Amino acid sequence: MQEKKPTICLFTDGAASGNPGPGGYGVVLKCAVSTPDGPRLAVKEMSGGFALTTNNRMELLAVIVGLEAIRWENAEVEVWSDSSYVVKAVNEGWLETWKRTGFKKKKNMDLWLRFDGVYQRHRVRFHWIKGHAGHPENERCDALAVEARSRKDLPMDEGYVNETEQTLI
Repeated sequence: MQEKKPTICLFTDGAASGNPGPGGYGVVLKCAVSTPDGPRLAVKEMSGGFALTTNNRMELLAVIVGLEAIRWENAEVEVWSDSSYVVKAVNEGWLETWKRTGFKKKKNMDLWLRFDGVYQRHRVRFHWIKGHAGHPENERCDALAVEARSRKDLPMDEGYVNETEQTLI
């Protein structure tokens, strides 16, 4: 009999200064794991950023990066995000509508396609939390995102650049 894998808690946040402007994302993954010394809480933090991007892209990318970091398939994942954009897209069925319509003129299509690929590999539930309200993991994700967007020599967000160039034609 296969051992039941623990539920993974994924906390995310994104930030952009200027919107568009320098942006970053922060991720905190938490999971109870068994060790020879007994159970312990495993915590993994991740962050990254881009020289020119948007807040919504960073909010969505945080979830994507967190889900992509999960090492096994069909994981049970609880996602907490302060992004109504991301949470409502899943919980209110927007994503399914966008997929049915071929993402016509949909902003951030590159990220939504990437999200859908990794989202389908797991059993994911989304929860909205109020940002900047003292939630410890959300505050940590925000700090990671803000620090990431402040790094020197940030790469370009090619998805944002390509999307912007297409709308100008």
